[in-house]
Amino acid sequence: MLLILLAFSALAEPSLPPVEIDAAASLEAEIKRLASLAPATPEKQGGKLRIRAVGDVMLGTTFPAGYLPPDDGAHLLDAVVSLLEDADLTFANLEGPLCDSGVSTKCGASGNCYAFRSPTHYGRYLKDAGVDLVSTANNHARDFGQACRDETHATLDALGIAWSGPVGTTTTLEHNGVRVGMVAFHTDPGSNHLNHTENAAKLVAALAAVHPVVIVSFHGGAEGSRAIHVPHGTETFYSEDRGNLREFTHAMIDAGADLILGHGPHVPRAMEIYKGRLIAYSLGNFATYGRFNLKGHLGSGMVLEVELTGDGGFAGGKILSTRQEGRGIPEPDGEARAADLVRLLSQQDFPQTHVQVGQDGSLAAQ
Repeated sequence: MLLILLAFSALAEPSLPPVEIDAAASLEAEIKRLASLAPATPEKQGGKLRIRAVGDVMLGTTFPAGYLPPDDGAHLLDAVVSLLEDADLTFANLEGPLCDSGVSTKCGASGNCYAFRSPTHYGRYLKDAGVDLVSTANNHARDFGQACRDETHATLDALGIAWSGPVGTTTTLEHNGVRVGMVAFHTDPGSNHLNHTENAAKLVAALAAVHPVVIVSFHGGAEGSRAIHVPHGTETFYSEDRGNLREFTHAMIDAGADLILGHGPHVPRAMEIYKGRLIAYSLGNFATYGRFNLKGHLGSGMVLEVELTGDGGFAGGKILSTRQEGRGIPEPDGEARAADLVRLLSQQDFPQTHVQVGQDGSLAAQ
C-alpha cells in the first residue's frame, strides 16, 4: 500500500479521453456574451475585497470502495470551517467530480489508476464551509465522463456555488458592489486551455472589460514532492506539456487579471507580485481524503487570504498554514510549515519580485 500511495505523488495515469468540442466557437460565444454586459463603472466598484482560497479538494471517493471519510464526511472540514468562511469570497479547486453515477474509462481492465467520484451530497459540505466559487478545470474533472461533469455543475448550481472550467466558461459574483469575474484554466482541451496563451488572454481581457476584479485559476505544472520550484520555461510531466507558468501568469495579468491562484503540483509553491498583482503558483493540497500521498510537503496546504482594492490591486494578505492528518483530515498547522516554505521558495524563485512573507504568515509587496 505504501508503494501505491507514493506513486500517487507522480500521478502516473492515462490521459483524459478526447472530447468533441468546437473550442473556437465556445470561446467566441463567451467573449460575445461578456461584451453584451454593461461595463462596471468606477463608482460601482466598491471598497476592498477579502478573498480566501485553497488548493486541491477531494473529500473522498466512491471509487474504489473504502475511500469515504468517517461519518460520511459530515465532520471532515470541522477544524478548518472558521478559516474558510471568514472571507467575502472563498475559492477552492474541486479535484474531481461530484456525481453518483458514471463510468470511468481511465483505468482499463486493471482498475489500477486514480479516478475520483465524490457523492453529490458532499457538495453541501463545501457550501456549509463557506465555499463560494470553484474551479472544475483539472485532470480529474472528467474521471467519470462528461455526464458526471455535467452532474457536478448541476450540483454546484443548485447549491449556489459559482464555477468555471469547461471551454468558454467564466463566472461572475458580486460582493458589496464589487463585481468579480473568475475563469479557470487547465492543460486539457476539455477545459479553458492554459497552453493556448493567446486565446486565454482574449478571454481574460473580455472578462476584465466588464469586471473591476478578475480572478484567474490555473491547474498546471509538474506534480509531487520534488515539484516545489517554479522553473523557467515549459514544465513537462510524463511527457505531458504542463504549461509555461511564468509566461502564462504574466500574460493573464497583462490582459487584465488581478489575482492568480495556482494548483495542481500538490505542494505549496512560490508567490510573486507582478504589476501590483499577486500570483500564487500553487496552494498545495487542502482536503484530499483517502488516496493522496501526504508525506512531507505533500501534506502541507494553506488558506490563502488576499485583500484586494476595489479595482483589483494587491493590498495585503496572509498565509494560514494547514496540515492534513491521518488519511486526509485538514486542520490548522501550528508550525506554519506552508508559510515557511512559501517564504523560502519565493525568495529563491523570484528574487526581484517575491512577495514578502512575515513570520506570522502576513503578505506584503516589497
